[in-house]
Amino acid sequence: MELTLDELRVLTGWAADCAARVVPLIPDDPRPASAISAAREFAAGGPRTRVLRTTAWDALAAAGEARDPAAAAAARAAVGAAGAAYLHPLESPHQVKHIVGPAQQAALARELAGGSASAEIEWALSQAPPEVGELLRRFPPGKPGKTRLGELHRALEAALRTRPPGQQSAAAGRVVGKRVLSSF
Repeated sequence: MELTLDELRVLTGWAADCAARVVPLIPDDPRPASAISAAREFAAGGPRTRVLRTTAWDALAAAGEARDPAAAAAARAAVGAAGAAYLHPLESPHQVKHIVGPAQQAALARELAGGSASAEIEWALSQAPPEVGELLRRFPPGKPGKTRLGELHRALEAALRTRPPGQQSAAAGRVVGKRVLSSF
């Protein structure tokens, strides 16, 4: 499988947009915002440099140091945004979480902060460029596990996989409480 820089740029731009929505949950640590900034620079046509990796590692450190679970999840969304530029062209279920991870972590962060994971997922799906779903469909199904994060992963992956190629997504599922209610 081959992945073009243009595909990685589209994915990274969407991932950065998803993560940016929850970065305000980390007001006292600039590292996640730096990772999002580096991701946006790459998405806008900048080179894929060491800055992406460095800022991703820095955001990961911020996630580990965060005392608030919502801030930690928001920082992990930023990690995923910067890391999206390095999605591997391996036909592996593991790669799927690199595609949906930033939106998944943003939804979890929003929920942990007292907001709606469902609304965050719906926003992410409504903003996903068609190329994201097309890219995802080239990989085998992910293996998200049985946690709340896994539920969010399944909702995102299923919606992105099932929408018609080339179309924006209407929300494919509603997340209610701890359950994903499918409408597709």
